[in-house]
Amino acid sequence: MQKKKNTTWRLFDDKNLTKEDIFILINKNTLKEFAIGKIISIRMRTFGKLTKKDWKGHEKFSSENAMYTTYSGYYKQKVTKDTQVKVIKFKIEKII
Repeated sequence: MQKKKNTTWRLFDDKNLTKEDIFILINKNTLKEFAIGKIISIRMRTFGKLTKKDWKGHEKFSSENAMYTTYSGYYKQKVTKDTQVKVIKFKIEKII
């Protein structure tokens, strides 16, 4: 992995992700599997209460509005500072 991303955020979690879950990472451009990951921690926040720790290892946005617009597009629902977000920290177990 070129970028050091080890945090992902999920809204409206329909997969019931939990600590210790194993998952496959997929390149969003090629849709090819490239690694196996393991969830090491999960915590719930609202977007308005995200901390520096929650941001560490996650991509940045040019503004709060850009972040809300991006996530509203991903989830096809309005996202605001009061929207719940599942902050998921993970580690790469194996490159495939």
